[in-house]
Amino acid sequence: MARVELELVGAGGEPVDFWRTVNSHGLNDLVPNQIDSVERTLELTLYPGPQTVLVRKAGPTSMTVEGRAPRRVAGAVRHVLRLDEDLSPLYAQLAEDPALSWASQGAGRWMRSQSVFEDVVKTICTTNCAWSGTVRMVGALVDRLGEESDQGRRAFPTPERMAGKPERWYRDVARAGYRAAYLRSLARSVASGELDLEALAADRELEDDEVAAQLLELPGVGPYAAAHIMMLIGRYSRLVLDSWTRPTYARLNGRKAADATIERRFRRYGQYAGLAFWLFLTRDWVEDDQR
Repeated sequence: MARVELELVGAGGEPVDFWRTVNSHGLNDLVPNQIDSVERTLELTLYPGPQTVLVRKAGPTSMTVEGRAPRRVAGAVRHVLRLDEDLSPLYAQLAEDPALSWASQGAGRWMRSQSVFEDVVKTICTTNCAWSGTVRMVGALVDRLGEESDQGRRAFPTPERMAGKPERWYRDVARAGYRAAYLRSLARSVASGELDLEALAADRELEDDEVAAQLLELPGVGPYAAAHIMMLIGRYSRLVLDSWTRPTYARLNGRKAADATIERRFRRYGQYAGLAFWLFLTRDWVEDDQR
Protein backbone atom coordinates (compact mmCIF):
# COMPACT_ATOMS: atom_id res chain seq x y z
CA MET A 1 0.00 0.00 0.00
CA ALA A 2 1.11 3.54 -0.74
CA ARG A 3 0.85 6.36 1.74
CA VAL A 4 0.48 10.13 1.55
CA GLU A 5 0.72 12.56 4.47
CA LEU A 6 -1.66 15.51 4.73
CA GLU A 7 -1.56 18.54 6.98
CA LEU A 8 -4.20 18.37 9.69
CA VAL A 9 -5.12 22.03 10.05
CA GLY A 10 -8.12 24.12 9.07
CA ALA A 11 -8.22 26.76 6.36
CA GLY A 12 -7.55 29.50 8.91
CA GLY A 13 -4.58 27.67 10.38
CA GLU A 14 -6.68 26.56 13.33
CA PRO A 15 -6.12 23.15 14.99
CA VAL A 16 -8.14 20.13 13.87
CA ASP A 17 -8.90 17.35 16.31
CA PHE A 18 -8.89 14.29 14.05
CA TRP A 19 -10.74 11.92 16.36
CA ARG A 20 -13.43 14.42 17.34
CA THR A 21 -13.99 15.11 13.64
CA VAL A 22 -14.39 11.40 12.90
CA ASN A 23 -16.84 11.16 15.82
CA SER A 24 -18.59 14.47 15.20
CA HIS A 25 -22.05 13.03 14.44
CA GLY A 26 -23.89 9.77 13.88
CA LEU A 27 -23.91 9.59 10.08
CA ASN A 28 -20.13 9.14 10.10
CA ASP A 29 -20.61 5.63 11.46
CA LEU A 30 -22.75 4.50 8.51
CA VAL A 31 -21.35 2.51 5.58
CA PRO A 32 -19.38 2.87 3.45
CA ASN A 33 -17.41 4.50 6.30
CA GLN A 34 -15.74 2.17 8.78
CA ILE A 35 -14.53 3.57 12.12
CA ASP A 36 -12.13 1.56 14.28
CA SER A 37 -12.39 2.97 17.81
CA VAL A 38 -9.53 0.80 19.07
CA GLU A 39 -6.98 1.75 16.41
CA ARG A 40 -8.65 5.17 16.01
CA THR A 41 -8.70 4.95 12.22
CA LEU A 42 -11.21 5.86 9.55
CA GLU A 43 -11.77 3.79 6.41
CA LEU A 44 -13.32 5.65 3.49
CA THR A 45 -14.43 4.39 0.08
CA LEU A 46 -14.22 7.26 -2.36
CA TYR A 47 -14.31 8.19 -6.02
CA PRO A 48 -12.50 8.13 -8.40
CA GLY A 49 -12.21 4.40 -8.48
CA PRO A 50 -13.91 3.82 -6.16
CA GLN A 51 -10.90 3.36 -3.91
CA THR A 52 -10.81 2.35 -0.25
CA VAL A 53 -8.30 4.19 1.91
CA LEU A 54 -7.35 4.13 5.58
CA VAL A 55 -6.95 7.48 7.32
CA ARG A 56 -5.20 7.94 10.66
CA LYS A 57 -3.58 10.68 12.69
CA ALA A 58 0.19 10.70 12.20
CA GLY A 59 1.31 13.59 14.40
CA PRO A 60 0.02 16.70 16.17
CA THR A 61 -0.77 18.41 12.86
CA SER A 62 -0.69 15.62 10.29
CA MET A 63 -2.53 12.52 9.13
CA THR A 64 -1.80 9.74 6.67
CA VAL A 65 -3.95 8.32 3.89
CA GLU A 66 -3.09 4.74 2.93
CA GLY A 67 -4.30 2.93 -0.18
CA ARG A 68 -3.28 1.74 -3.61
CA ALA A 69 -3.26 5.25 -5.09
CA PRO A 70 -3.96 7.60 -2.18
CA ARG A 71 -2.91 10.76 -4.03
CA ARG A 72 -5.88 10.29 -6.37
CA VAL A 73 -8.32 10.71 -3.50
CA ALA A 74 -6.31 12.99 -1.20
CA GLY A 75 -8.47 15.95 -2.19
CA ALA A 76 -11.60 13.96 -1.45
CA VAL A 77 -10.26 13.06 2.01
CA ARG A 78 -9.61 16.73 2.74
CA HIS A 79 -13.15 17.51 1.60
CA VAL A 80 -14.73 14.79 3.75
CA LEU A 81 -12.84 15.99 6.83
CA ARG A 82 -13.75 19.58 5.94
CA LEU A 83 -10.17 20.84 6.09
CA ASP A 84 -11.05 23.59 3.58
CA GLU A 85 -13.24 25.31 6.17
CA ASP A 86 -12.07 28.11 8.47
CA LEU A 87 -13.46 27.69 11.99
CA SER A 88 -11.07 30.17 13.61
CA PRO A 89 -13.84 32.79 14.09
CA LEU A 90 -15.87 30.20 16.02
CA TYR A 91 -12.87 29.26 18.16
CA ALA A 92 -12.36 32.89 19.14
CA GLN A 93 -15.92 32.91 20.47
CA LEU A 94 -15.63 29.52 22.16
CA ALA A 95 -12.57 30.62 24.09
CA GLU A 96 -14.75 33.18 25.89
CA ASP A 97 -17.42 30.65 26.91
CA PRO A 98 -16.51 28.63 30.03
CA ALA A 99 -18.89 25.83 29.01
CA LEU A 100 -17.36 25.46 25.54
CA SER A 101 -13.80 26.74 25.71
CA TRP A 102 -12.53 23.13 25.54
CA ALA A 103 -13.76 22.92 21.94
CA SER A 104 -11.45 25.70 20.71
CA GLN A 105 -8.61 23.16 20.58
CA GLY A 106 -9.93 21.58 17.40
CA ALA A 107 -13.45 20.21 17.92
CA GLY A 108 -16.59 21.14 16.02
CA ARG A 109 -15.67 20.13 12.49
CA TRP A 110 -18.55 18.08 11.09
CA MET A 111 -17.28 15.32 8.83
CA ARG A 112 -19.33 15.09 5.65
CA SER A 113 -19.82 12.65 2.80
CA GLN A 114 -18.10 13.01 -0.54
CA SER A 115 -21.39 14.19 -2.05
CA VAL A 116 -24.29 16.24 -0.73
CA PHE A 117 -26.58 13.63 -2.29
CA GLU A 118 -25.19 10.96 0.05
CA ASP A 119 -25.70 13.17 3.09
CA VAL A 120 -29.28 14.00 2.10
CA VAL A 121 -30.15 10.34 1.52
CA LYS A 122 -28.63 9.30 4.83
CA THR A 123 -30.44 12.10 6.67
CA ILE A 124 -33.78 11.03 5.19
CA CYS A 125 -33.02 7.52 6.43
CA THR A 126 -32.78 8.85 10.00
CA THR A 127 -36.27 10.30 10.09
CA ASN A 128 -38.99 8.75 12.27
CA CYS A 129 -37.17 5.52 13.03
CA ALA A 130 -34.76 3.89 15.45
CA TRP A 131 -31.05 4.00 14.62
CA SER A 132 -31.15 0.30 13.78
CA GLY A 133 -33.57 1.13 10.98
CA THR A 134 -31.22 3.76 9.59
CA VAL A 135 -28.33 1.28 9.64
CA ARG A 136 -30.46 -1.31 7.85
CA MET A 137 -31.65 1.05 5.10
CA VAL A 138 -28.27 2.61 4.36
CA GLY A 139 -26.62 -0.80 4.53
CA ALA A 140 -29.01 -2.14 1.90
CA LEU A 141 -28.37 0.81 -0.41
CA VAL A 142 -24.59 0.37 -0.20
CA ASP A 143 -24.53 -3.43 -0.30
CA ARG A 144 -27.01 -3.80 -3.17
CA LEU A 145 -26.32 -0.72 -5.29
CA GLY A 146 -22.82 0.49 -4.42
CA GLU A 147 -19.97 -0.01 -6.86
CA GLU A 148 -17.20 -2.32 -5.64
CA SER A 149 -13.91 -0.66 -4.70
CA ASP A 150 -10.34 -1.78 -5.35
CA GLN A 151 -10.39 -3.60 -2.00
CA GLY A 152 -13.80 -5.22 -2.30
CA ARG A 153 -15.71 -2.62 -0.29
CA ARG A 154 -18.80 -0.90 -1.63
CA ALA A 155 -19.08 2.82 -2.31
CA PHE A 156 -22.25 4.76 -1.67
CA PRO A 157 -24.46 4.36 -4.76
CA THR A 158 -24.55 7.14 -7.32
CA PRO A 159 -27.84 8.93 -8.07
CA GLU A 160 -27.92 7.11 -11.41
CA ARG A 161 -27.77 3.68 -9.76
CA MET A 162 -30.47 4.62 -7.28
CA ALA A 163 -32.66 6.19 -9.98
CA GLY A 164 -32.60 2.91 -11.89
CA LYS A 165 -34.50 1.05 -9.18
CA PRO A 166 -38.31 1.11 -8.99
CA GLU A 167 -40.10 2.35 -5.90
CA ARG A 168 -41.00 -1.18 -4.87
CA TRP A 169 -37.29 -2.03 -4.59
CA TYR A 170 -36.92 0.61 -1.90
CA ARG A 171 -39.95 -0.77 -0.07
CA ASP A 172 -39.20 -4.49 -0.39
CA VAL A 173 -35.39 -4.69 -0.46
CA ALA A 174 -34.14 -1.57 1.32
CA ARG A 175 -37.22 -1.72 3.56
CA ALA A 176 -37.40 2.05 3.50
CA GLY A 177 -41.13 2.20 4.18
CA TYR A 178 -42.74 5.54 3.37
CA ARG A 179 -39.29 6.86 2.38
CA ALA A 180 -39.28 4.64 -0.73
CA ALA A 181 -40.99 7.22 -2.95
CA TYR A 182 -38.84 10.02 -1.54
CA LEU A 183 -35.53 8.24 -2.17
CA ARG A 184 -36.42 7.30 -5.73
CA SER A 185 -37.75 10.78 -6.52
CA LEU A 186 -34.65 12.44 -5.10
CA ALA A 187 -32.32 10.13 -7.03
CA ARG A 188 -34.18 10.70 -10.30
CA SER A 189 -34.10 14.49 -9.87
CA VAL A 190 -30.35 14.53 -9.18
CA ALA A 191 -29.50 11.98 -11.89
CA SER A 192 -31.44 13.92 -14.52
CA GLY A 193 -29.80 17.22 -13.61
CA GLU A 194 -33.09 18.76 -12.57
CA LEU A 195 -31.74 19.12 -9.02
CA ASP A 196 -28.16 20.20 -8.31
CA LEU A 197 -27.49 19.67 -4.61
CA GLU A 198 -23.77 20.38 -4.96
CA ALA A 199 -24.48 23.82 -6.43
CA LEU A 200 -26.97 24.58 -3.66
CA ALA A 201 -24.39 23.71 -1.01
CA ALA A 202 -21.66 25.73 -2.73
CA ASP A 203 -23.72 28.90 -3.28
CA ARG A 204 -22.63 31.21 -0.46
CA GLU A 205 -24.59 34.12 -1.90
CA LEU A 206 -27.82 32.55 -0.67
CA GLU A 207 -29.11 33.44 2.79
CA ASP A 208 -29.69 30.60 5.26
CA ASP A 209 -33.46 31.13 5.11
CA GLU A 210 -33.43 30.63 1.35
CA VAL A 211 -31.31 27.48 1.58
CA ALA A 212 -33.60 26.09 4.28
CA ALA A 213 -36.65 26.82 2.12
CA GLN A 214 -35.14 24.96 -0.82
CA LEU A 215 -34.22 22.00 1.34
CA LEU A 216 -37.75 21.83 2.72
CA GLU A 217 -38.99 21.40 -0.85
CA LEU A 218 -37.03 18.15 -1.23
CA PRO A 219 -38.99 14.90 -0.91
CA GLY A 220 -38.80 13.54 2.63
CA VAL A 221 -37.14 16.62 4.14
CA GLY A 222 -38.89 18.31 7.07
CA PRO A 223 -37.62 20.88 9.60
CA TYR A 224 -35.35 18.42 11.45
CA ALA A 225 -33.83 17.02 8.26
CA ALA A 226 -33.35 20.49 6.77
CA ALA A 227 -31.48 21.68 9.89
CA HIS A 228 -29.32 18.55 9.84
CA ILE A 229 -28.48 18.90 6.15
CA MET A 230 -27.61 22.56 6.66
CA MET A 231 -25.08 21.54 9.31
CA LEU A 232 -23.59 19.07 6.85
CA ILE A 233 -23.19 21.70 4.14
CA GLY A 234 -21.52 24.12 6.54
CA ARG A 235 -24.45 26.36 7.47
CA TYR A 236 -24.57 26.29 11.24
CA SER A 237 -27.17 28.88 12.21
CA ARG A 238 -29.95 26.32 12.80
CA LEU A 239 -30.12 24.11 15.91
CA VAL A 240 -30.91 20.46 15.29
CA LEU A 241 -33.78 19.94 17.72
CA ASP A 242 -35.10 16.40 17.86
CA SER A 243 -35.90 13.47 20.12
CA TRP A 244 -32.23 13.06 21.09
CA THR A 245 -30.95 16.63 21.34
CA ARG A 246 -33.80 17.98 23.49
CA PRO A 247 -33.53 15.42 26.34
CA THR A 248 -29.74 15.47 26.14
CA TYR A 249 -29.75 19.22 26.60
CA ALA A 250 -32.17 18.85 29.52
CA ARG A 251 -29.87 16.32 31.19
CA LEU A 252 -26.77 18.46 30.79
CA ASN A 253 -28.58 21.68 31.66
CA GLY A 254 -30.24 20.21 34.73
CA ARG A 255 -33.79 20.88 33.59
CA LYS A 256 -36.00 20.81 30.50
CA ALA A 257 -36.20 23.88 28.32
CA ALA A 258 -38.43 25.06 25.51
CA ASP A 259 -36.93 25.24 22.04
CA ALA A 260 -37.03 29.05 22.15
CA THR A 261 -35.09 29.02 25.42
CA ILE A 262 -32.43 26.72 23.98
CA GLU A 263 -32.12 28.91 20.90
CA ARG A 264 -31.65 32.01 23.05
CA ARG A 265 -28.83 30.30 24.95
CA PHE A 266 -26.78 29.91 21.76
CA ARG A 267 -27.95 32.99 19.86
CA ARG A 268 -24.74 34.88 20.62
CA TYR A 269 -22.92 32.48 18.32
CA GLY A 270 -24.83 33.81 15.32
CA GLN A 271 -23.94 31.82 12.22
CA TYR A 272 -22.38 29.14 14.44
CA ALA A 273 -25.31 28.76 16.87
CA GLY A 274 -26.19 25.22 15.77
CA LEU A 275 -22.58 24.11 15.96
CA ALA A 276 -22.13 25.56 19.46
CA PHE A 277 -25.31 23.76 20.56
CA TRP A 278 -24.00 20.47 19.13
CA LEU A 279 -20.67 20.88 20.89
CA PHE A 280 -22.48 21.46 24.18
CA LEU A 281 -24.30 18.15 23.71
CA THR A 282 -21.39 16.00 22.56
CA ARG A 283 -18.37 16.80 24.72
CA ASP A 284 -18.42 13.32 26.27
CA TRP A 285 -18.42 11.55 22.89
CA VAL A 286 -14.62 11.53 22.99
CA GLU A 287 -12.54 11.21 26.13
CA ASP A 288 -9.98 13.99 26.39
CA ASP A 289 -7.07 11.54 26.67
CA GLN A 290 -8.09 9.65 23.51
CA ARG A 291 -7.76 12.45 20.99
